Amino acid sequence: MKRIIEIYDLGLVPYRKMWDLQKSAQQKLIDQKKKIRDGENIEQISNDVLFFVEHPHVYTLGKSGDSTHLLKGISELTDIDAEYIEIDRGGDITYHGPGQIVGYPILDLDRYFTDIHKYLRLLEEVVIKTCSEYGIEAGRKEGLTGVWVGEEKICAMGIRCSRWVTMHGFAFNINTDLSYFNHIVPCGIENKSVTSLSKIIGQFIEPSNVKSKLADHFAEIFDAEMISANTAEPKLQNSYL
Repeated sequence: MKRIIEIYDLGLVPYRKMWDLQKSAQQKLIDQKKKIRDGENIEQISNDVLFFVEHPHVYTLGKSGDSTHLLKGISELTDIDAEYIEIDRGGDITYHGPGQIVGYPILDLDRYFTDIHKYLRLLEEVVIKTCSEYGIEAGRKEGLTGVWVGEEKICAMGIRCSRWVTMHGFAFNINTDLSYFNHIVPCGIENKSVTSLSKIIGQFIEPSNVKSKLADHFAEIFDAEMISANTAEPKLQNSYL
């Protein structure tokens, strides 16, 4: 049976709201797995999901992170219209904001493979191949997660997996205001900087084109059919979840 991944492009969504939506989508797939295992009749099988969003300015700290990597006092974040949230993914501190494409794949890895390291490497490959379409040679760094262009990180990654169903994902800098990274030690890595597609190319990059390329490479690498879902948020919440 062909694997199907539904794409929801939700635009600008506050981080906490999107976090709740991810958890609901993940739990839906977990509950479905249990019903199938228990032999219950399911009228319609739910597909995997890929959410594309942007977030208002926010710093998120993973469960293995170090809060001292936030270099600005929490009370000072209002000065730059940002917030700070401790979350349940792996990894250290990172920044999300306008101009950054954040991808949240909610995948039942039992449909693909049960290997978290392989999953991360394939997510990296999706971004690497997308960069190559813009003439950018991106790659990996040994011992580090994410996608790099030279010594600069262009895409951060952090995931959480429960019963082999994923959540969280990748943050790909497109037209991002990189000055916001000056207030943290990105991903807890000293002496490394960040970059973006627009900084490297020297012009504004149309986000919809990037998302289209990401979806194409996601389909290729995960051997799945990508279908665009209705992105109206009330419909998403009422019928999908």
